[in-house]
Amino acid sequence: QVQVVDSGGGLVQAGGSLRLSCVASGSIFSINAMGWYRQAPGKQRELVTSINSDDRTNYADSVKGRFTISRDNAKNTVYLQMNSLKPEDTAVYYCNVALKTRSYYPIQRYWGQGTQVTVSS
Repeated sequence: QVQVVDSGGGLVQAGGSLRLSCVASGSIFSINAMGWYRQAPGKQRELVTSINSDDRTNYADSVKGRFTISRDNAKNTVYLQMNSLKPEDTAVYYCNVALKTRSYYPIQRYWGQGTQVTVSS
């Protein structure tokens, strides 16, 4: 069993900051990549950012220079620091973790339950 719990969302004014956290726990052999997706009302879920086991990062163009992803491998945790928030960043943010539960198992993806981020103008 693997659990992924994300947290840290809230209501913030435009220009403000929030920090999201995501912890993976349970039967984990290794974590490959961790990332954040978001889904705004009426829109498809989209990739915001990801970080792999080599600490290589990837960002959506809309958040480059404002958001920063980081991970603590010892704690199986990934963070998303969001600065200069805009109303268009309003969405439910989901953590996604790609991991193995056994060395010989394929990589599987697990989702957090989502955390709401609301940016007021």
